[in-house]
Amino acid sequence: MAVFKGAGVAIVTPMKESGEVNYEQFDRLLEFQIANNTDAVIVCGTTGEASTLTHEEHLDVIKRCVETVKGRIPVIAGTGSNCTETAVYLTQEAEKAGVDGVLLVSPYYNKATQNGLYAHFKTVAQAVKLPVLLYNVPSRTGCNILPETIVRLCRDVENIVGVKEASGNISQIAHLAAIADGCVDIYSGNDDQIVPIMSLGGIGVISVLSNIAPGQTHEICAKFLSGDVEGSRKMQLKALDLCNALFCEVNPIPVKKALSLMGITDGFLRMPLTEMEEANAERLKKSMQAYGIL
Repeated sequence: MAVFKGAGVAIVTPMKESGEVNYEQFDRLLEFQIANNTDAVIVCGTTGEASTLTHEEHLDVIKRCVETVKGRIPVIAGTGSNCTETAVYLTQEAEKAGVDGVLLVSPYYNKATQNGLYAHFKTVAQAVKLPVLLYNVPSRTGCNILPETIVRLCRDVENIVGVKEASGNISQIAHLAAIADGCVDIYSGNDDQIVPIMSLGGIGVISVLSNIAPGQTHEICAKFLSGDVEGSRKMQLKALDLCNALFCEVNPIPVKKALSLMGITDGFLRMPLTEMEEANAERLKKSMQAYGIL
């Protein structure tokens, strides 16, 4: 059974101007998501600035997410690392915190071979009983998890169940779907490719857009899953300009700016991420207005 189907939000981690995590705003954002039909929360991923959280903060944010959500929707924790031992530790601690699954990014900087990726993911997954989703984002990690490796892991390791595919390579994702023969739950990792990937057999998205448009992103997936492909397609195309604006600077700079424009959270970031450039912020604001969320 899939960890979730539909639109899971890759949720931001709100910060105070001092750089501390703003837990009050985090709770508010989680309640906003649940009230607007988000299907799952993915916490401490790329969008959550996990790379600049200490291990203690990382685990505290996961625990707070579980406590606030209270089982209303699944919570999936990003617990990947380029150090296998660290990934095992974070994953085991997330399991103790009560998450419903984990998301493991491919080791970054090290750039492991496919055999190395297989060994890494298998070691981490076998350290817990939780469902595991792989996360393929070569633009961030410099390392591509090939379809054959994903299928091998899902067949060989019982609790590795799927992948967040953010390679942007539709041909590669089609090849994955073809050779997986249903053994891999595929989620789009790009908001502009939800419908294309679902048309290949994907079951949802792990979404940046959902931070600011949770109801709409949920509906894109829900319509497709219910058979209203044309309705889903129209909603996907309507969201394209906003999706592009949300990535006109490195994620999560624009989506944090967007949430601040909506008055849901402040837009504070941790260095090395910095304030959005004025021209890009204006572009984002206009896209939000055109989409009807400002």
